[in-house]
Amino acid sequence: MAHHVEVAEEQYVFRPETKKKLYILLVVGIVVFALGLVLAMNDSGHHGAAHGDGHAVVAEAQKLVASADQHGAASEGHAAHADAGHHAETKPWVKRLFSTLWMNNVFFTGLGIIGLFFVAIQYAAQAGWSVGVKRVPLAMGSWIPVAGILMLGLWFLTHHDIFHWTHSYLYDVNGAEFDKIINKKAPFFFWPLAGGTFPLFFIARMVIFFGLWYYFFVQIRKNMLAEDLEATNAYWYKNRVTATWFLIFFGVSSSVSAWDWVMSIDTHWFSTMFGWYVFASWWVTGLAVITLIVAHLKSAGYLKIVNSNHLHDLGKFCFAFSIFWTYIWFGQFLLIYYANIPEETIYFYERMRNSPYSWIFYLNLILNFVLPFLLFMTRDAKRQISMLKVVCPVIIVGHWFDFFNMVTPGVMKLEGGVGFLEIGVALIFAAVYLLVVLNSLSKFPLFGKNDPMLQESLHHHI
Repeated sequence: MAHHVEVAEEQYVFRPETKKKLYILLVVGIVVFALGLVLAMNDSGHHGAAHGDGHAVVAEAQKLVASADQHGAASEGHAAHADAGHHAETKPWVKRLFSTLWMNNVFFTGLGIIGLFFVAIQYAAQAGWSVGVKRVPLAMGSWIPVAGILMLGLWFLTHHDIFHWTHSYLYDVNGAEFDKIINKKAPFFFWPLAGGTFPLFFIARMVIFFGLWYYFFVQIRKNMLAEDLEATNAYWYKNRVTATWFLIFFGVSSSVSAWDWVMSIDTHWFSTMFGWYVFASWWVTGLAVITLIVAHLKSAGYLKIVNSNHLHDLGKFCFAFSIFWTYIWFGQFLLIYYANIPEETIYFYERMRNSPYSWIFYLNLILNFVLPFLLFMTRDAKRQISMLKVVCPVIIVGHWFDFFNMVTPGVMKLEGGVGFLEIGVALIFAAVYLLVVLNSLSKFPLFGKNDPMLQESLHHHI
């Protein structure tokens, strides 16, 4: 039988110098963002020229769609026409700003809920190894309410520019812009109201998802912190039940939110694998963030109970789920490519053939599959803090690009791109996210000294 090891409690101190670095990052983000915004506004003036050569590709894409008559191809033409009319009203730089705000918020929302998802899985699986790291993803969950408020606010600010289906003329049966396909999907957004009015069902889902995610987060955190004060297993058992309910709810809500917030941007297009695809991207990014924070805490002298065996486990997760993401990516691509249905292939056509997105499309596979696969292949690499600190940021940046390519082409068509504006917004989000998470982490001990699995974690060896 393994001997009992006594461990000293640890508390993370959110030092002024760390805060200062994050505030510097925030200021740099704001400066880069402001510069990007000015450049984008000036660029709007030269917008006409770029628009011309874009039409060739759009025309080619529409030819593709035209071959799918039985799927209401005419309505696609109307939609494109209506959209073009709408483009004239909103300046391209405004759409670009809205697009990047929405995309970053969806990306960082995932980093909040995945923290909670990671904790819930540890309870449901009765995992012992993770006692030393479980409080890091718990702190990540503190982003959930911030993300929820931002999501709701941004929706009301940006919806007509990001979501084509919000335009009422698409649902007017007698109107020139009537869209048969989108009209069929109306109940999914507007129920119980009529299509083209207020999307009550859509907004209700958003509020319910964030509300329940936050509720589960509060319950799990409450039990974890109560366990620090009372040496009883009762709270651990309570969390097992709460975690199980959360995981069931998460299975549904993560998929539906992916359809709502990302897939519905390309309203005509759909993929049966999309919920899995967004989850896979969120999940591996969340794992990379957890691993990166743990590696930095370890370097700073914290988490003495975490050793190279625990780091190895985190590295294995990042390695394995990078391959899982690639499997889902390839599965979705193969199904659509093999079936070759025009209104489905157009999704990949837009992303593979057009300059702003095509290099990201291929870079995605290098950053999110090739590099993690090669760099994390050996046992030793996954146990080295220095290696974890190199590969995890690659994964995080790679999946940021992945979300960029999911959202932007549907909003910006051929006018999207990654410039100072996008990088600035990403830096602002990253700085605020880390300020919230690290502040939350400093509020409770770094691991549960009364966790019934603590001894198992201390004797963990692989």
